[in-house]
Amino acid sequence: MSIIIRKSLLELIFSGAFMKRWNDKLRPMELVEVDKQAHKMIVAWLLFLLNSRDLDVVRKRALGESLIEGGLFDYLYRLVITDIKPPVFYKIKENPDDYSTLTNWVIKQLRPRIMPLGDDFMNRMTAYLMQPEDKGLARRILHAAHLYASYSEFKLLKSINRMDHELIEIEESFIERLNSMRDLVGVSELLDEDSNVLGGFARMCGRLRFQKRWSQTPRVPETSVLGHMFIVATYSWFFSMEVGACRARCQNNFFSGLFHDLPELLTRDIISPVKGSSQEIGELIHEYEIRELNRVVLAPLKEGGYEDIAKRLEYLLGLEVGSEFKASVNMDGTIVEATEEQMAGEYNIDTIDPKDGPLLKVSDSLAAYIEAHTALKNGISSGQLHHALYRISNRYNETPVIAGVQVSALLADFD
Repeated sequence: MSIIIRKSLLELIFSGAFMKRWNDKLRPMELVEVDKQAHKMIVAWLLFLLNSRDLDVVRKRALGESLIEGGLFDYLYRLVITDIKPPVFYKIKENPDDYSTLTNWVIKQLRPRIMPLGDDFMNRMTAYLMQPEDKGLARRILHAAHLYASYSEFKLLKSINRMDHELIEIEESFIERLNSMRDLVGVSELLDEDSNVLGGFARMCGRLRFQKRWSQTPRVPETSVLGHMFIVATYSWFFSMEVGACRARCQNNFFSGLFHDLPELLTRDIISPVKGSSQEIGELIHEYEIRELNRVVLAPLKEGGYEDIAKRLEYLLGLEVGSEFKASVNMDGTIVEATEEQMAGEYNIDTIDPKDGPLLKVSDSLAAYIEAHTALKNGISSGQLHHALYRISNRYNETPVIAGVQVSALLADFD
């Protein structure tokens, strides 16, 4: 069965931007599911690299695949059960029959949207969700990352909810469960945010939830840079499946999406018309981004003993070839640019670590298109939103197929 990504799946992934978190607490800002999922998967990536240092390439790739799919399965499940409070959900999980009943209902709700991904994906998701007691490495990494990301949100709420009777119990639960995960390499360092560069980096990434996209344009829902990165990563994964990408290429595309806007920690969200207003301005912004990225992120990681993480970030961000939107491969230790034809042909093999820049750009554009389209559908009238839809549609009408993805046909479903 061939995999065809449809509008309904893209909208399902985006729907986490509506899903409020901690909505029984006083909040300094809206906390939404896609932001939490992005932070979780960034932390999971860090723990993945640290806990796979001694694994051979085959086992490392298998772990990476299990990690990404497990994260996506968890997210899809969460989209359906929505607002069940964690204590209630944990009680349900304690009873196998109750959990099985709930999970079968969740899978039934998801099936129409994810059937285009094929029976194999559906079967893997069902097996994963039906076995919550699994304690494999991928699952433990995801659980630790989930706890870290949720605890990070809690700390934003803590100071303004001091009269809340649940506060002490919630924090004690987070601390107890995170301490039980300290046998995983990196967990102790992540918790030491003030004096460890790894913890500082993870906390810094979480700050991207404060940066709203389209900041001068009213939208419903608003989306942050952090949540946008997760949406782009997820689209990249599914499009990679659609075009038959190899295992390494799929994983690189997902993690590239997860970090592609990381430089906006340092520059804020500069809109495309500004970046593209002239070649000189575009080059100036890019030069500043790279300089600050090296100073604030990459150099501290290298100096702190995490050179492998810094080098991997450099590859995912396309620093060696000049852009995250250029395709690249690793030829005997040298990173070189590749064409779309090469990526679909002789370069679609794990051994050269391929990464799809053009496919990432498609995912980024589609995420922006859906942000604008959803806001307009929700009654927000804005010239900027209409112009964004026109600009993206026009670009892919001229080049309807990019990196094997039939973009113009997909956009036509939104008309």
